Amino acid sequence: MLAALLALASAVGYGGSDYSAGLASRRANVVRITLLGEAASVALLALILPWSGLSVPSPAALAWGAAGGVGEAVGALALYAGFRRAAFSVAGPLSAVGCAGFSVLAGLLLGERPGGLALTGIALALPAIVAVSASPAGARDRAAVGGSHAAGVIWGLVAGAGFAVLFIGLHLAGSGSGLWPIAAAQVATLAVVAIVGSVTGDLHLPAAGSRWLAVLTGVLGGTAAILYFLAAHAGLLAVTAVLTSLYPGVTIVLARVLLNERLAAVRLAGLCLAAASVGLIAAGGGG
Repeated sequence: MLAALLALASAVGYGGSDYSAGLASRRANVVRITLLGEAASVALLALILPWSGLSVPSPAALAWGAAGGVGEAVGALALYAGFRRAAFSVAGPLSAVGCAGFSVLAGLLLGERPGGLALTGIALALPAIVAVSASPAGARDRAAVGGSHAAGVIWGLVAGAGFAVLFIGLHLAGSGSGLWPIAAAQVATLAVVAIVGSVTGDLHLPAAGSRWLAVLTGVLGGTAAILYFLAAHAGLLAVTAVLTSLYPGVTIVLARVLLNERLAAVRLAGLCLAAASVGLIAAGGGG
């Protein structure tokens, strides 16, 4: 029960982080937004780490954390690019279903044995992706965000793979090194984004109007990462990763309520099917 609650709390944090990142990325450069957000995450962890018990980290734990951080960097940049080029309701759900599917597969390879419900949920993921990826009824939805639907689909799937690497890496890091694997992940993410920024010439602060959104993105995302790390070591990877992957629900609800973003019928059906798939995976993951 504790693992499930922590994972759901992590989902709320990631969902809120993605919403604020989506707003910021429509006003400023994606790399600059991500760079400031990751800097805020590192600062948050620097404040928390001294109070979490300074156990000596193992090299393996730091390596797995860093590998997860590289995956997070790829996932974040891809997701925010998707938000910039398509509706929130495209890239977000696709990244979640992809992340959940890869994480469950990793759990199976690591010896976890989800039950029949989880396997049914995995089977439902494919039609969910097809439905969510269906083209919108008209150009109005595309024009609303100034981009193409296909770009949102591609970036969403890339983001899902990146986030799965983060979840798997933090799980494999183990719990014997305290929060050090999270620190390694956040520093690695910041380093990758800084390298991308140096190559693209974007090592600058984003526009003034989007800076607070970028900081909020980092604080919420950093908190969510810590909650997921705690959940991952209190339950199965196949369960905690999938429950955390419910985060697009928060993003989409915020976009619908605060931005009045419309959902085509086929996408709405896809979202419902995606919710059913991750729910079944979570329900059967401990079997």
